[in-house]
Amino acid sequence: MRISQLSAESGVPIPTIKYYLREGLLPQGEQTSATRAEYGPAHLRRLRLIRALLEVGRVPVAAIRRVIEAVEDERTDVHTMLGTAHYALASPPEPHSAGDEEWTRARDDVDRLIAGLGWRVGPFAPGRDELAQTLVTLERLGMPATDADLLVYARTAMDLARDHEMGKIPFDGPRDVAVETLVICTVMYGKALDVFRRLAHESESARILEA
Repeated sequence: MRISQLSAESGVPIPTIKYYLREGLLPQGEQTSATRAEYGPAHLRRLRLIRALLEVGRVPVAAIRRVIEAVEDERTDVHTMLGTAHYALASPPEPHSAGDEEWTRARDDVDRLIAGLGWRVGPFAPGRDELAQTLVTLERLGMPATDADLLVYARTAMDLARDHEMGKIPFDGPRDVAVETLVICTVMYGKALDVFRRLAHESESARILEA
């Protein structure tokens, strides 16, 4: 297909496609003449992945490039490739000083909790810092989280990951489709979970207060 067809089928404007081509995020098409190139299903898959990272995951272009590199490098195993995408979705924690005892204590608590759960999580996983930042914020708000509080959420998260979410990822399919699925499921089902929690809060408030 020509670039105009690629744009029509993907919903991505031609100038944006050309930008992705210049930035190396989208592989070049097969040159059939000096002014014409042909594109195929692989280009459509890649555009879907870029859109998922950019529009759903709000991942910056520099981080998208790292994800694309992991997708294209067949020497990178699937677990590491998916981890690269997961790490790109992480929100950076607030800056803290090296001697910040509150932060250090929260990070130690997170590491201890993850170890106690027996989870296989990399030592530099940004989720560790994200969770530590959450604990610091809860402490400052006067609502410190106990291990019992956190374990409820941790076990619920593992149940969702093991029994529902990870089963949606086509591990044996095209690498870019696996990453696209991971990003969409992580972000969109995360939003759905948050919405259901708020709806449940409203329902329980009505029940408790007999509203």
